[in-house]
Amino acid sequence: MTGTLWYGAGPRHWIAYAIMFQWLKRYMPRGIYGRGLLILALPVVTLLLVVSVVFIQRHFEDASAQMSRDMSRGVNLALNVQGSPAATVVKEGLALRIAQVSDSVVPDQDERRFYDFSGIVVMRTLYRFIPGLQRVLLPNDNDVLLYVQRAGQMYSVGFDRRRTSPANPHQLLVNMAFFGGLMTFIAYLYLRNQLRPITRLAAVAEAFGRGRHEPYRPSGALEVRAAGNAFLDMRARIERQIEQRTMMLSGVSHDLRTPLTRMKLSLAMLDDAEREPMERDVEDMQRLLDAFLDFARGNAEAGAPEQVDVQEMVAQIVHDAQRGGTDVTLLQATGSGTVTLRPNAIRRAVENLIGNAVRYGTRCEVSVTLTDTALRISVEDDGPGIPAEQREEALRPFVRLDASRNQNAGSGVGLGLAIAADIARAHGGVLRLGQSERLGGLCADIVIAR
Repeated sequence: MTGTLWYGAGPRHWIAYAIMFQWLKRYMPRGIYGRGLLILALPVVTLLLVVSVVFIQRHFEDASAQMSRDMSRGVNLALNVQGSPAATVVKEGLALRIAQVSDSVVPDQDERRFYDFSGIVVMRTLYRFIPGLQRVLLPNDNDVLLYVQRAGQMYSVGFDRRRTSPANPHQLLVNMAFFGGLMTFIAYLYLRNQLRPITRLAAVAEAFGRGRHEPYRPSGALEVRAAGNAFLDMRARIERQIEQRTMMLSGVSHDLRTPLTRMKLSLAMLDDAEREPMERDVEDMQRLLDAFLDFARGNAEAGAPEQVDVQEMVAQIVHDAQRGGTDVTLLQATGSGTVTLRPNAIRRAVENLIGNAVRYGTRCEVSVTLTDTALRISVEDDGPGIPAEQREEALRPFVRLDASRNQNAGSGVGLGLAIAADIARAHGGVLRLGQSERLGGLCADIVIAR
């Protein structure tokens, strides 16, 4: 049957299996601790169930049936010799309590507690082997009371419950559950010690992805130590490259600013007609150099991460922009609290987005949404926007989308969005571009996980 089910399954059967596995996957634990505990607990629980069912079926049911059958023979013998001189000897030898009663005292139905599973076997066996048995009462774990009709007379027969079924059958289940739980707990403690280095490595890697440097020492199993050492090597190489880039850019900045300054001094000695066009060229070179250094410097000078009240910080940015004559509005914020950020870097990103918004539009709106899991800073404008197929390209440095953005409205060099995206990635977030539903222009969202 199994071979036919699996090897003879058609496409529809495989689709059904896939749907079933997908349904089960939704209820599987997502964390490594939950999955590890499931791996430990599932075999233990399965083993307990299998052993319990087999033992109860093979031991308690069979033993109860055999003991009840033997007791039935004793009851039949005692009732058959009832009234003879041997009756007393038989009753005392079998520890039976036999009395003649009227039919009116016989209960209307049998009595058994709902959780007394061995009582089902006892009752079935007694009814099978005792002729004239009318009722079986199993009120507790100690007594059995029978009502048997023989030769036109009704008799009540009582005896000890231990004569028909093993005593305390629940002890096996209790012991199995206790020791199974104890061994699962001990195994979980050991598993937690093995999983702790993995979770620690994941936390340190996540912190590094958000721009925070946390101390870490590889520990745990050999494979986890190897992964930890590889992470440390990778982090060291990245930090060394960032440091080398920063040192190189500092030298480039100094070397290029010096000749530009000399050119400005030389131009100051020329006539106005000759000086103004060349001064504009020098200013353009200065602006391009500053923009390039600002992008290439990244977060090297952004400071250490700290707890920041994002609503207050964005309100200050909008206020400073309004003082500079920018038509920007801060909408009502949603949520409250602090987020671990580099405030100087986030300020630079928001200022770049506001600058782009007013450069290509007439007004700008800024909003802050703070939830338990994420921070979102939205900057919207009423400009021409960016087509969906060009939004990914717009995040690249030095890209100017002349077809979609009005280049005559400003003198950008294509670094505003790239700098904002780089800062968002450094915080473990992302910069998303879309269309503003309120203003119709571009909507730029900085989304950072908390």
